[in-house]
Amino acid sequence: MCGIIGVFNHLNAYSIVLDGLKTMQERGRDGYGFYDGKQVISDVELSKLPKGNSSKNVLGHCLHAIVKNIKQPLKQNGVLVINCEIYNWEELCKKHNIKAKNDAELVLKLFDKLSIAAIKEFDGPYALAYQTKEKVILARDLIGEKPLWTVKTKDSFAFASEKKALLKQGFINIEELNPRTVLEYNLKTGKIIESRRDFFEITPETKKEKEEIKKELSGLIINSVAKRVPDRKVGVLFSGGIDSVVIAKTLKSLGVNFTCYTAALKEKGVKKSDDLIWARKASREIGFKLKVKTVSLDEVDSYLKKIIPLIEDSNVVKAGVSLPFFIACERAKEDGVKVIFSGLGSEELFAGYKRHEKSHELNKECLHGLLQLHERDLYRDDVITMANNIELRLPYLDLELAAYSLKIPGKYKITHEKKAILREVAEEIFDIPKHFAWRPKKAAQYGSGFDKAIDKLSRRKNFNFKSDYLNTFLNRPNKKLGVLFSSGKDSTYATYIMKKRNYEISCLITIKSENKDSFMFHTPNIDLASLQAKSMGYPLVEQKTSGKKETELLDLKKAIQKAKEKYHIEGVVTGALFSNYQRERIEKICDELALPVFSPLWHKDQETEMRELLKEKFEFILSSVAAYGLDKSWLGKIITEKEIEKLVLLNKKYKLNVAGEGGEFESLVIDCPIFSKKLIINESEIIEENENTAKLIVKNATLEDKK
Repeated sequence: MCGIIGVFNHLNAYSIVLDGLKTMQERGRDGYGFYDGKQVISDVELSKLPKGNSSKNVLGHCLHAIVKNIKQPLKQNGVLVINCEIYNWEELCKKHNIKAKNDAELVLKLFDKLSIAAIKEFDGPYALAYQTKEKVILARDLIGEKPLWTVKTKDSFAFASEKKALLKQGFINIEELNPRTVLEYNLKTGKIIESRRDFFEITPETKKEKEEIKKELSGLIINSVAKRVPDRKVGVLFSGGIDSVVIAKTLKSLGVNFTCYTAALKEKGVKKSDDLIWARKASREIGFKLKVKTVSLDEVDSYLKKIIPLIEDSNVVKAGVSLPFFIACERAKEDGVKVIFSGLGSEELFAGYKRHEKSHELNKECLHGLLQLHERDLYRDDVITMANNIELRLPYLDLELAAYSLKIPGKYKITHEKKAILREVAEEIFDIPKHFAWRPKKAAQYGSGFDKAIDKLSRRKNFNFKSDYLNTFLNRPNKKLGVLFSSGKDSTYATYIMKKRNYEISCLITIKSENKDSFMFHTPNIDLASLQAKSMGYPLVEQKTSGKKETELLDLKKAIQKAKEKYHIEGVVTGALFSNYQRERIEKICDELALPVFSPLWHKDQETEMRELLKEKFEFILSSVAAYGLDKSWLGKIITEKEIEKLVLLNKKYKLNVAGEGGEFESLVIDCPIFSKKLIINESEIIEENENTAKLIVKNATLEDKK
């Protein structure tokens, strides 16, 4: 892994690039270099790079050499800076009759020959910038293992491997380049053209017997690990779980000399880490070299001070996962490890999360997770390993392995246990003992004990929530978000949750559909969203739509685009619980707009959600009903525990969704902790269609001070 940066059409381009390289210097200590439109200077110590360059267009690079020590930037017809591991570079040299000393040189020469079309041939992760006299091309690998951030101002354009390298230079509204987008910046006009790349398919091409699938899958896993083995010291991030055990067993079978690394909390009065117990057990029984680093509760606080600014996110889950990851990498660094393997990605390919168990369309759920992986996990893991001058290798994210695994029938992925097909392969083909192959999944933050550590530290420091404690290390919001807001309980609760998690709510986005039976959008009393937005103090982006299936999605895209341009949102929040119909369409639009989607209620138990709403002091009413067991008497009354108990009984009798997720009812929030004023309904009318279908039409409402 390396660090790349570029600034164009900016008077201070060189000094910005130089400072950016200093910020990212841990990404590569094998040499620094730049290109200023006239000359390439490389293989220089950072402190000895020349000062005072006045060029307006500058590329910069810091090198972490794995395949030969070839300095960058590289120049031929065009100029290249790249952070990559292209595993098939020697094959591509033969195919295209190219002479190259390493993968980066191959990429340059292939770009000179094929331009953007070259990226279709790369096997491996990369983030690159290729500059000609007229333009700069930016691209990433399809899943997004290698990071790349961009920012466009009125007159200039810049990019960098790490967001902080741009933030420290005063840039705002920085965006992560979507891995499915190739960006071209015109150096003369300043215009940007984006082109889209297709993602994976999930429909099986042919029906295969399970035994054939297992045999082919095992071969793909072996090939994926083998191609990632470097001629350097190798480590494995090891938890004793199925993913890391399979990687370690494969490395052993390939005759690779490697060491496993495990990190855990060690605190008096705290239960010993499950991952530590299992890691030690696996290393003894299967024969892996294991090194362990344990830390105390006080040390965790010190580590968080380093990690939260490093990953640029105070999300509780990200922090909890980062701790064992960073500490294990720190221990590996002491041994001179340059490359470390991780089992990240297995959960999405083979259905390892609880949400997969609840999904009606399993491979769609796997695909959705993979689409979000670059925002959720990959940037975090990249900057952690690079901070320790180690390169991360992720065999489960191999393109061929991922493409194959996403087409494995869901019935083979979840049986009596999640990730069943991988576990069967581990036991039957890799000869891994059954108790390791079928060890139940435990997330890293729990298995290592670090989530418990964060909880203890937050209470010790008198914080009500873990997120409040972690926010003290960042001193800014995680991201600016726009909320798809309907005026109902789910979108309002999702807003509340994301705000508590240290995300900035920049605006609400409301779609006003003329189609009262829209599958996509909530329609009853949607006009009241403006009063609720005022109470919360958020601007409201409103978009009208006819509600036709094709046009309503175009109108949704317009609204989100408007929010992105006007309020510079970096992600979109939905209140979706189980509706794949809505989420699929929203995620497709947001992926095209390079915006991650946050659905904090996704697959939350519906009764649990209803009770949480009351616990968090939400006041809401039903504004429409359309199901057996419900009638107009439910409309307009504040929902209490009594009503929830009735809904639970109706669920048993009629299979009615307790939270109304099947369209049984719509809701309207009257008050909640993020409202500054309460919504008061002054005049309303009930329209009854039949015994079980009715709507509450609010004719007049105002905001009043809370008592």
